[in-house]
Amino acid sequence: MSLHSLRRGFTLIELLLVIGIIAILAAIVIVAINPTKQLGDARNAQRRADVNTILNAVYQYSLDNNGNLPSTITTTVTEICRSGVNVTCTGLINLNTLTGSYVVALPADPSTATATSTKYTIVKAGNRITVAAPSAEQGASISVTR
Repeated sequence: MSLHSLRRGFTLIELLLVIGIIAILAAIVIVAINPTKQLGDARNAQRRADVNTILNAVYQYSLDNNGNLPSTITTTVTEICRSGVNVTCTGLINLNTLTGSYVVALPADPSTATATSTKYTIVKAGNRITVAAPSAEQGASISVTR
């Protein structure tokens, strides 16, 4: 038995072939999973939940106040101001009357909210309220009217 036959290993070509196959399979899996779409779908799900939370808080307020809606809600589509002590709500609808009793804090858009705006909108048409998430991703339209 020679020394050369005992030290048999992988050749460079074999190693490169295996690495190439693994890279192709990894690319196929990443394309199939599409993490960008998955993250967008997750943020849209959060937006749907937030819109419903705001609308439920408005209607709970209405039930406790003889059917009266918060006076700050107008017939013009306006962004909702974030809740907080140091938040200035210039040009935004202030729904801080809902915080505490009806919702712990007003929910904010997961990707576009600012220090002052939730980036959700609210509008009153008659006795119906529409809350929307205009920053929805992937062409989704998120809006709830009650």
